[in-house]
Amino acid sequence: MTNAKVRHILDTIAGMYPDARCELDYGNAFELTIAVLLSAQCTDVTVNKVTKDLFQKYQAPADYIAVPREELEQDIRRIGLYRNKAKHIQSLCHLLIEQYGGEVPSAHDELVKLPGVGRKTANVVVSNAFDMPAIAVDTHVERVSKRLGLAAEDDSVLEVEKKLMKKVPKDEWTLTHHRLIFFGRYHCKAQSPNCQVCPLLDVCKEGKRRMKTSTVRRARKSS
Repeated sequence: MTNAKVRHILDTIAGMYPDARCELDYGNAFELTIAVLLSAQCTDVTVNKVTKDLFQKYQAPADYIAVPREELEQDIRRIGLYRNKAKHIQSLCHLLIEQYGGEVPSAHDELVKLPGVGRKTANVVVSNAFDMPAIAVDTHVERVSKRLGLAAEDDSVLEVEKKLMKKVPKDEWTLTHHRLIFFGRYHCKAQSPNCQVCPLLDVCKEGKRRMKTSTVRRARKSS
């Protein structure tokens, strides 16, 4: 893909979602880490509903380990995989207290050592809480990148991240991450993408295929 085509994609999505941002509610790096951990296989809307009360009750790592795990499980029971996540949260809080003075580390290499924190979560934390350029590849970013040809269909999540980091200017990594999420969440959806009104249909093989299939179906119905 040429630099001009990449620029066209980035500028088009920027025009559609100029104010794209992290939709999780948080007040500091610790709260963001907990929120992102909870968001795995769960919507940001649901996470925000749970953390509204959670972050009032638990304000520091010590608060999370001061209660029985069963109590924390009940506090986050509306979240998918809540038992496993409660276990990760308490393990994470123990580690923060024991090795990091109760503070979330800003280094990516240190963040991924925390229980329940993978590469994607670490990228979200460093970019949003510590203002370091990063591209976190979630399901939306992966889907959109592959549909638009920014990555290959059989690329792993890590390969998608590396290709985006190579093609997107570094000072645009974080913004592009948010805009790709918005584009995938609200426009280029998994099951029903808005191909018929998409300004990027000209560079989207998936969109062209879907539109062609739709045209054939309509032709069959009318014949």
